[in-house]
Amino acid sequence: MRGTLILAVGMALGLLDAAVGAEPIKPEALPGTAALDWSDDIAVRIVDEAHRFLDRKTAESTAGREKFWKRDFSSPEAYAKSVEPNRQRLKRVIGVLDPRVPVVMDRFGDEDHPALVAETSLYKIWQVRWTVLDGVTGEGLLVEPRLRPVAHVIAIPDADQTPQQVLGLVPGVPEQSQYVRRLVSGGFRVLVPVLINRACDFSGNPQIRMTNQPHREWIYRQAYELGRHIIGLEVQKVLAAVDWLERTAGKDAKIGLAGYGEGGLIAMDSAALDPRIKACLVSGYFDSRQGLWQEPMYRNVWCLLKEFGDAEIASLIVPRGLVVEHSPAPKVDGPPPVPAGRAGGAAPGRIRTPELNSVAEELARARKLAGPLARHIALETGPGADGLLGPGSEQALNDLAIQLGVQPGISPAAPLPAAHLKSVDPLSVQKRQVEELTNTLQRLQRYSDRTRDDFFLKKVYGKGPAVVARSAVSARSAVVARSPDAAVVARSPDRATAFVEGAKQYRGLFRKEAIGALDDPLLPPNPKSRKVYDEAKWAGYEVVLDVFGELHAWGILCLPKDIKPGERRPAVVCQHGLEGVPRDVVERKNPAQQYYKAFAAELTEQGFVTFAPYNLYRGGERFRLLQRKANPLGMSLFSIIARQHEQILHWLGGLPQVDASRIAFYGLSYGGKSAMRLPALLPGYCLSICSGDFNDWVRKITSLEFPASYMFTGEWEIFEFDLGSTFNYAEMAYLIFPRPFMVERGHHDGVGLDSWVSYEYAKVRWLYANLGQADKTEIEYFNGPHCIHGVGTYEFLHKHLGWTKK
Repeated sequence: MRGTLILAVGMALGLLDAAVGAEPIKPEALPGTAALDWSDDIAVRIVDEAHRFLDRKTAESTAGREKFWKRDFSSPEAYAKSVEPNRQRLKRVIGVLDPRVPVVMDRFGDEDHPALVAETSLYKIWQVRWTVLDGVTGEGLLVEPRLRPVAHVIAIPDADQTPQQVLGLVPGVPEQSQYVRRLVSGGFRVLVPVLINRACDFSGNPQIRMTNQPHREWIYRQAYELGRHIIGLEVQKVLAAVDWLERTAGKDAKIGLAGYGEGGLIAMDSAALDPRIKACLVSGYFDSRQGLWQEPMYRNVWCLLKEFGDAEIASLIVPRGLVVEHSPAPKVDGPPPVPAGRAGGAAPGRIRTPELNSVAEELARARKLAGPLARHIALETGPGADGLLGPGSEQALNDLAIQLGVQPGISPAAPLPAAHLKSVDPLSVQKRQVEELTNTLQRLQRYSDRTRDDFFLKKVYGKGPAVVARSAVSARSAVVARSPDAAVVARSPDRATAFVEGAKQYRGLFRKEAIGALDDPLLPPNPKSRKVYDEAKWAGYEVVLDVFGELHAWGILCLPKDIKPGERRPAVVCQHGLEGVPRDVVERKNPAQQYYKAFAAELTEQGFVTFAPYNLYRGGERFRLLQRKANPLGMSLFSIIARQHEQILHWLGGLPQVDASRIAFYGLSYGGKSAMRLPALLPGYCLSICSGDFNDWVRKITSLEFPASYMFTGEWEIFEFDLGSTFNYAEMAYLIFPRPFMVERGHHDGVGLDSWVSYEYAKVRWLYANLGQADKTEIEYFNGPHCIHGVGTYEFLHKHLGWTKK
């Protein structure tokens, strides 16, 4: 293409002039901009800039947490009350949302696997199961001393340890780390629960595809989109066990937790949330969480670092006791290898033993935060240079006993049973536990549209037939259309105005809670440009804008050559998809032409100004790690992208050729994903067209029945916290209302099903129609694949932007 030739020749001439010592030839710039002379890969540069930006935000997060806390040290009771809002927010982000059912502890077994697993003269070991949530149980082993227990401990092993192993009933845990029998020797009753492990045996649907995702990630993906978390679900199991211990031992029972590795995480969060837990031992986990993005995906917690590090969580435990044991952490080197016959795609992530100084510094922070209550925090280390000890050392367990108000007397472990009966196969237990959580989460997903209605539509729209309107039964839909309330709404422009006003609050919630608010002030755009295309009807300029100190926005501006002086044209922002760059939507001789149909160039030739921005979703794992860095800060990819587009709108609307009130957005695939989020956030976009992406998004994300579900792919960054309860694509479109909104859908586009797309779009159409704006929304189906069709959408643009096709 001539434009590509201009750029290549210009760069070559610049290099030649530099070589002979002459003044370099500067590329032709757009009037009012400086010359752009960058020669590196700008897509790579901007992703790297975003990493530096998030690294800075992570470093600043520790100091920024204090504004969320209002600690009152006047008394232990006053302190507990003062941190209760923080406790509730921690509950929220780890997904402890659902009411627990009344707990029943079942000592279960059958002829081959009796409930009594083993016994000695000092204790008995029972196979137990207890109720937690509707459809969810906990399982494990209960070790009961024959004498009255001095206290009660829930001992939570690492995810890859079974209760049988930590008790020494089967191989797998070194004898010195079989600390449960040490507790038994001290007179404790001990419950050892099963955690979801890191194997991948049951991760997938054998009718579609099995994956190498660890079970913890398999549950995490489903849960995260629904506002739950594998962490919170397992905390619920622990707290249900506390319910049982309190009921059986009395409200004054001395209940403690001891956890190692992943169990240390669950123990610490459980103790932070529940004051009934009198003391907690955390082994092989406590550390600074500033590197959380490098840990396994199933530890990713939305908003965590904005308010909580391990020190802050520790400060929720005091004045109850916390013992930190610096023991070797379980080593995790990424996801399991891809077994034969399975798909890959599990997220990266590793676990390493932290350095002692890192643990000590975080603990020092915890003591500082705890103020006069710091005496309740203890650190146990070993004698070596690395300070490693345990897990489950006598020192740490005696500290736990002291914090529980029990005379320290932990000594060598109680003896193993001389012989023990066969217990249930751990693999079958794991299968049952994974399936229970999967079934529960899938049920939540199936009914999530009701939750979203209660959250948004019913509160803003008010009384009306919204729920009935969502029925797939056309006869019932017809009844809704004839309902008196619908007729009143259709005749009432005030109702539409009221809806728009009411939706403003939800736009704020969408920005803050779903996408993630980023409030750093924008720099002046300081545009730099160079001409890269010179076609018969239009010219194209590569443009770079300043956004923040270390971050830019980049794109290609295409200007029709027939714009008259003083004339302002409507503009269309044309957005590429996954792994795309701006030229993909401009150049006809580009491999991406089969998808994009050079729609930016086509629309420019029809008389529109177009701008093709670069969005951050390029670079494989490199860009996906931006999501990992952003999420613990309460941000996402779109937190950054939205601010880039805010700057783009500001600059684009200020061009003498552009009518700032008529800037539309049109995107394909990941660009369609952008078309749902960016106009919902940015009222500066007067119209939005979503191509190749509109869907029952929450279902698409978490379904285990659809081959193209993201449950089976490597696009692990795609999951967004709690959209299932708040903002599916219909709700995002509600935030776009009353601006024109269109969906472009190919019948053979494998990213979705026509029935799912139609179901979700019907909700949008219903709202526009009942608020008197039916002519502002359309869906076009075409008999084609995942691509720009450019027929009905072009007509939609001309109609609603008020531009006659050239």
